[in-house]
Amino acid sequence: MIPGFDTASHGIDALVGADSLQPWMQAGIAILLLATISWIANWIAKRIVLGLILRVLGHLPFDIRASHIGAIVARLSNIVPALVIQIGIGAVPHLPAWAAGFVQSLCAAFIILTIAIALSGGLNLLNELYQRRPDAVSRPIKGYVQVGKLLVYAAAAILIIAALMDQSPLLLLSGLGAMAAVLMLVFKDTILSLVASVQIGSNDMVRVGDWIEMPQLNADGDVIDIALHTVKIQNFDKTITTIPTHRLITESFRNWRGMAESGGRRIKRSLMIDQNSVQFLSDDATASLSRFGLLRDYLETKQNDIRSWNGRKAGCHIVDRRRLTNIGTFRAYVLAYLQARPDIADDKTLLVRQLAPGEYGLPLEIYAFATTTAWSDYEGIQADIFDHLIAILPEFGLRLFQRPTGLDMWALTEAPSALASVGR
Repeated sequence: MIPGFDTASHGIDALVGADSLQPWMQAGIAILLLATISWIANWIAKRIVLGLILRVLGHLPFDIRASHIGAIVARLSNIVPALVIQIGIGAVPHLPAWAAGFVQSLCAAFIILTIAIALSGGLNLLNELYQRRPDAVSRPIKGYVQVGKLLVYAAAAILIIAALMDQSPLLLLSGLGAMAAVLMLVFKDTILSLVASVQIGSNDMVRVGDWIEMPQLNADGDVIDIALHTVKIQNFDKTITTIPTHRLITESFRNWRGMAESGGRRIKRSLMIDQNSVQFLSDDATASLSRFGLLRDYLETKQNDIRSWNGRKAGCHIVDRRRLTNIGTFRAYVLAYLQARPDIADDKTLLVRQLAPGEYGLPLEIYAFATTTAWSDYEGIQADIFDHLIAILPEFGLRLFQRPTGLDMWALTEAPSALASVGR
């Protein structure tokens, strides 16, 4: 018998008429009275106490009700009727001891579960309040919140089992040592993900909103969610790729955040020049190219330098003298053209260089940075540059290299017949 309820038991006996009623009727009436008392306690807790708390929260300067504190308090209010039943069940007359003990254990388990759910709601509240911070998008704590929930429910499960078995939780915990290997196997992915989440957060490897590229997992897009077990990536075709968190530690990936933060995006593309079109510039060709405003200073400086050098080598044959080439002049034009464009960054690397010649021609590579990282704007800038360069290439007597097409083959087959008809 629980202390303090002997008097209540005598009162219930007197109220139900212990001398005139059967024991089962006395127990039934007492249980009905206990249920009524627990209902009244629940009504008071939810209608009066909870309503008062919510009104107090409503007058605070920040919106706490929107943060689900009201739901947490409402969940905790369910403990009141359970406590009334747990304590009052011992005062029910003629109730078997095993039945009273079972009800008390059941109420204790319900109270533990309710507290665990309330703590889980508190962790959700913590995550919601954290998300109001300016840096919450780039540094989420969702993974840590999930770990906290896992620990809360694991502890709640041990306490509930201990309460239902009427045993000490320490007895159950001592048995967990023998199950450590099994638990390590069952929670292997969770442990790996937890370690990966800590490393990702501490090393600032990935943030929500980053553009990452992981070809081996068909992921190429923006990170939209970082959780304990998975990282969700929305690809540019609007599909969603889900990656296990620990794969970001064990495998390589490319993060384009540095490009976005730099404010410029790299242009690295080559024009394949037909090497058969490379030649020295004649005087007439040099005079013709002098009409390009971007080349005037270059041509004047280069011609003066060449005349000076050749003057010191007056006895040399013409083939040993320095002369302007169309490919070198075109390279100088491309550099001046890029420097004159306002959408090309002048504070970053800007190169126009030749790569090693190959079977597909002489690569003339442009290495520059656009002043924007927006994808559509970047592609427009890059296309506009190469549109212009490809169109102006014949002015320098140069040709692009490309493999023969069907039209080229047709021209080769039609040329002999055309010449034959002219001869006739």
